[in-house]
Amino acid sequence: MGKGGGCCASKKRSSLGESDDNLPNPPSGTRSTTTVEGQNPTTDSTVPLQDGALLKKLRIFIVFYSMYGHIEGLARRMKKGVDGIEGVEGVLFRVPETLAPEVLDQMKVPPREGEIPVISAEALVEADGLLFGFPTRYGSMSAQMKAFFDSTGQLWKEQKLAGVPAGFFVSTGTQGGGQETTAWTAITQLAHHGMLYVPIGYTFGAGMFKMDTIRGGSPYGAGVFSGDGSREPTETELALAEHQGKYMAMIVKRFSQPSESPAPNNSI
Repeated sequence: MGKGGGCCASKKRSSLGESDDNLPNPPSGTRSTTTVEGQNPTTDSTVPLQDGALLKKLRIFIVFYSMYGHIEGLARRMKKGVDGIEGVEGVLFRVPETLAPEVLDQMKVPPREGEIPVISAEALVEADGLLFGFPTRYGSMSAQMKAFFDSTGQLWKEQKLAGVPAGFFVSTGTQGGGQETTAWTAITQLAHHGMLYVPIGYTFGAGMFKMDTIRGGSPYGAGVFSGDGSREPTETELALAEHQGKYMAMIVKRFSQPSESPAPNNSI
């Protein structure tokens, strides 16, 4: 069982009319008034257009559970990747804790900084894309993240998240602890909501094939090895998380573009 801690979509869904050449190059090697560095606490974040008009930014919610800080480290770097794509911004959220404070104290869980707000299930509909991050528990998501998904019943009933691009990033304690299974066992959550699963594949390039160092992550999404809890994410693991943020931002941005294809002629 891995230690470690700490994952919404375009409402203008259309065909992918933009070239793959515009995807980010792989590296070479609920809205709260609380503030996170680089995170806009308002709901009207805009970007100027050439004619002086303002276009509302697309927003990707990075929703995570992090017990010992490993997932949070990936989430913060992932936000940097999202923010690097023009017209898109990442917003960090935690899911609610399910363990009592005294239990967390016994587990020596460090106190959480308060600038990242806790999200409610209802707020998910406000996002244009979603990235969910969580540690593994025997090859599946942690109970805290599962409890959060279990709270989305009303959204499922109304299919409010159908068509929303979403992805995962994970933390495991060991190399065989579930870097892949923790993500792919979570796909069922997306399937029942009708969300669109967006894996990163091998778009990270050469960094996905290096064998000279230990690295978390897989084609399913970014990842980190936490070991006994003392191991910190490597620069390669953080770079993969940043890449996933950029990649998801480009996908969400492409989905938001109006289709240039002519309307079909249904006349007989």
